[in-house]
Amino acid sequence: MLTLGALAGRAELELAFAGGVSSASHVAVRVVEVTTLTLPQLLEGEPQRRLAPGCLVLLTEVPFRLRGRAEVALETLVEQLALDECAGLVAHVAAGDHQPFPQGARDLAAAVGLPLLTTTAPPRQWAVVRRGLQDRRLAVVERQAARLSALVEELPARLADPGAMQRVADGLARALRAQVLVSDPERVLAAAPATAADALARALPRGGAGSGPCTPGPCTRLVPLAPPGAGAAALGPEGAATGPGSGDAAFGPGEAASGQEAFAPGQEVSAPGQEGAVPGQEAFAPGQEVSAPGQGGAVLAVTRPAPSFDDADLRLLDHAARLLGLLDQARREHRTATDTAYAVRRAAVELLLDAEVDKARRVMAAQAPGLLSPETVRAFVVDVPATHRDAVLRRCETATAGLALAVADPREDRRVLVVEPVRPGRADDRVATALTRLVADLGSDASLGGSGAHRMTMLADAVQEAVTAQRFALRRPDAVALSAQSTDLISVLPAAAARRWARAFLQPVLRPLDHWELLRETLPTALAYPYSVAARRLHVHRNTVSRRVARAAELLEMDFSTVTDRIAVGFALDVLAAERQVPGRSAAPYAEPAPTLHDLLTTPEATAWAESLLCGARGDHRGLLATATAWLAHDAHVEPAARALGLSEFTVRSHLRALESHTARDLGSLRGLRDLQFALHSLTGKVDVTDLRGGLCATP
Repeated sequence: MLTLGALAGRAELELAFAGGVSSASHVAVRVVEVTTLTLPQLLEGEPQRRLAPGCLVLLTEVPFRLRGRAEVALETLVEQLALDECAGLVAHVAAGDHQPFPQGARDLAAAVGLPLLTTTAPPRQWAVVRRGLQDRRLAVVERQAARLSALVEELPARLADPGAMQRVADGLARALRAQVLVSDPERVLAAAPATAADALARALPRGGAGSGPCTPGPCTRLVPLAPPGAGAAALGPEGAATGPGSGDAAFGPGEAASGQEAFAPGQEVSAPGQEGAVPGQEAFAPGQEVSAPGQGGAVLAVTRPAPSFDDADLRLLDHAARLLGLLDQARREHRTATDTAYAVRRAAVELLLDAEVDKARRVMAAQAPGLLSPETVRAFVVDVPATHRDAVLRRCETATAGLALAVADPREDRRVLVVEPVRPGRADDRVATALTRLVADLGSDASLGGSGAHRMTMLADAVQEAVTAQRFALRRPDAVALSAQSTDLISVLPAAAARRWARAFLQPVLRPLDHWELLRETLPTALAYPYSVAARRLHVHRNTVSRRVARAAELLEMDFSTVTDRIAVGFALDVLAAERQVPGRSAAPYAEPAPTLHDLLTTPEATAWAESLLCGARGDHRGLLATATAWLAHDAHVEPAARALGLSEFTVRSHLRALESHTARDLGSLRGLRDLQFALHSLTGKVDVTDLRGGLCATP
């Protein structure tokens, strides 16, 4: 190991500590390279780069005394060398000139601990020293290359590879013919062979109860995983830290200089009296907690019966510890990034549930540009045991990556919510198919419910529909119920006749066009929710919603306080929404007269749809359809319906819940009420529906 004391002992260098500088505290300072700097270069602001720790700077062309600008530049250089942890500053002077340093520079150097020296040897002698240090660095690198090559072969293609740490441990175990264990205070991260955890359990610095005292010997070494960014430091031939790019020793950022009681990243930990303990540092006894900065106490432990570890083995251990530290940090950062991405998705779903579509799009813009750009959405609910939800959530994320948002339902610890934006005119069942396969793989403990397509602002309705479908799925052999599989009424009606009816029904509000645009935006939400909720979803004032709804009710001659009128208007709006064009811009008037709603609901297609929807409820011995008829006749109020039927309110509510299960419809939503009312009207004729200008129609 080359030190300032060793250099000062070479007669040919004529090197001495400057007057007033104590040599005792600096003779052991290590020198890794020599850099030459002329006085004119110093005055021009050199060096403008960070110097390597342990660098010895030789200042040439120094006059008898430095004054003015030169004195200021010298003090600046002293400060920089101290910050860069350089070995010292040597001034080349003529024979007999032993004090070129001004008093201010000497005081500053003493304050920052930088040794000042003088030399009268010609520069060619220092060139020999510089070449010798370079040759020594080259020899160190060559010796390390062979041992590192085997370790490099175990490098993973990506740092976040979950098996990378185990492969590095396996390679290190083969190279050293030892047992290798990588662990943190929480768990074992890698072991080679698998029994290494048992062999090294007592050597680990845990301090756990019952571990008993155990002093690591020459054949057992504990090395903390070095944090990335720390200087490369390995235990060198003389017990000093050495690293790539240094002669005998190099300290990186965060490492301790000689004589300091500090714990250097990558440095071997030894017990008291252990061979190879680092002088000047406190030894770590067994049972004492060991933690490397930024690594949460992760430790590499290695043991073998014999022989003891030599210097090359210790350097390999240090490099392996730094590599494992990188892998450990990558694992932690990957987990952090995954958690952050999930938090973004969850925030976006929460915003969508609150109808904050624009905010949700901004939140997801960086993570998944364009994913939330469609105006319609479907929702799916995967129900699994709470203990399995996290694992199922990860599988849902993988199965729907790039197509949907999968999050854990914060309101129910058994559910995973999957939100799929649906692009218009593009039939894509990849999400539904992937989730169906997933539920089939999970077995009998899992079930899946799905909604139909809803406007993005109506995601809460879509989720509720999916939850209802999931309850229905519990009664099906495959445990899957997708609303898309249950044909929607609008899709089975004669399209042209349905459009004629909807246009005729909404004719009073179709003109003027700008007035219709406002109502088309407001009415679907205002009819399905209380005005305060609708106002929040539409981002307008509650009074604005109330005023628009009142105007529409006046023009249509409707009473929106009744369920029947709200259902009819909502249905007409849905028919025109499916048309996907502005009603006021129809190319030509219809030649045929508009049918009535009763005509539409009694077509063979609508009757078949109603039969399919109510087939389960009709076979229920509790008389569910009679309860539903009375409930709808009393404007969906339970109390008067119970009185009319002579049943308790509890019984009526249980019948309605049974109907939800049979029909896979949410009777708390306007669309669920509509399907029930229209199906009963189509099959029994006992439930009236609103037709043109607020009139009621019933089956004759």
